[in-house]
Amino acid sequence: ILWRLGYCARLLKTNHFRTAASNTSFPAVWMLLAQHSGRIPGLFVVVKKNTLFTMPETVEDKTNPELYLPHPGVRGMTLLNREAFKRTVVVPALKVKKEIVHNVLKSLKQSVLQRPGLKRVVEDPEDEDSRFVILDPHKVPEFSLGESEQQVLQQLSVPPEVCKYHLELSYKNFKSEEILRAVLPEGQEVTSGFSRVGHIAHLNLRDHQLPYRHLIGQVIMDKNPGITCVVNKTNIIDSTYRNFEMEVLAGENNLVTKVKENNIAYELDFSKVYWNPRLCTEHGRIVELLKAGDVLFDVFAGIGPFAIPAAKRKCRVFANDLNPDSYAWLLHNCRLNKVDTKVKAFNMDGRDFLRGPVREELSKELPLLKEEQKTAFHIVMNLPALAVEFLDVFRHLLVGEPCGPAGLPTVHCYGFSKHSDPAGDIQERAEAALGTSLAGRCSTFQVRNVAPNKEMLCLSFQIPADVLYKRPCPDEAKPASKRLCTSQDSSEEKVLS
Repeated sequence: ILWRLGYCARLLKTNHFRTAASNTSFPAVWMLLAQHSGRIPGLFVVVKKNTLFTMPETVEDKTNPELYLPHPGVRGMTLLNREAFKRTVVVPALKVKKEIVHNVLKSLKQSVLQRPGLKRVVEDPEDEDSRFVILDPHKVPEFSLGESEQQVLQQLSVPPEVCKYHLELSYKNFKSEEILRAVLPEGQEVTSGFSRVGHIAHLNLRDHQLPYRHLIGQVIMDKNPGITCVVNKTNIIDSTYRNFEMEVLAGENNLVTKVKENNIAYELDFSKVYWNPRLCTEHGRIVELLKAGDVLFDVFAGIGPFAIPAAKRKCRVFANDLNPDSYAWLLHNCRLNKVDTKVKAFNMDGRDFLRGPVREELSKELPLLKEEQKTAFHIVMNLPALAVEFLDVFRHLLVGEPCGPAGLPTVHCYGFSKHSDPAGDIQERAEAALGTSLAGRCSTFQVRNVAPNKEMLCLSFQIPADVLYKRPCPDEAKPASKRLCTSQDSSEEKVLS
């Protein structure tokens, strides 16, 4: 690495002295080093990316501030007018015979214009036997080539004089970030990122971007092939069914879409059910824990991103969702993926599902388990805003003698945390709901950063036997004891309800 640093420093001094001399900002030096350090990993790449997205001016902007900027007249535009983005900029070019254009491009590949969407070779209207080779104005900032480039041209019998070419730029030549940065007020944050759900682009715009929301939507659709509908979330997910209101910013008002995740196809109405493409990796992580013959209880199943791949792994699946639309799409996707006979679907409240089908199945299956059997029981609770609050349902959910430790169900409970110690926070809340300590008996996995200082985590643990089981009152107990047991049972039922 030290050798490479020295090499880059020599390149900076010999090949880019005039650029560095007129452009000595710290980001500029890093950019030049990164540009000539193709094999230097990590640091240079990250610095380059951050500079491009966070600095109001980059090395490119200072060398030729007009080249990649739309016409300044578009500032403040709220209704997209593509014609207003046209402009002409002066760039360096070489006039060469058309039969040696390929050799020139190959020999001067470091100096030739590389911007996608712009031609590097254009016709000469005054000479049909010649072509203009467009050079990168950031590599040839003073319309003159370096000594090494001139020697290359001399070997190809090409005059080294650099001419000025008037390059016409239009809306199609600018990137979405450049367009939005030119339109929005100076100094304001530009957000061009989005979640893609099939043909739908889903944005979360800030308040200062809302006056430009329809223009932003149209730009996103123009610059991303396959996007035919752009929506913006208008409120947070706080409804009973975990969906959110949205506004169509551009394109067709068609929110029924198809997605593919981990090689499995799903169909859904994005306006009525919850779907987050950022959870693809997490869905796959949990499913990889399952083996053929295992049993999965999916308490908040949505349209089936845990349930359907688990069924394809030959697991027995019980999937539930309170939202009737999610339930309908869950059934649809089970049929679509030919696992409808392997998934028992329910449209119930999560507590009712745990106390009903889950308790019934565990009560039936766990006493029959033998030591040599490898069946595992998993309970997925992916409702991060509320799932931890449902854990108290497991307290004395079953009656009888505890099964062996291997048969105890494993819970994967998701939650949000804004605590400085998010893992400790979610474990502490789970312990309060269960009424026992999970120290040394659980693991926490950080799923993703949802917002600044807000983490989504998955807490996995086997339900302790003393939590899951309630021992029955012995038949030989005295009447007073029976009355005491009945009284305790009644009290516990009131707490659980």
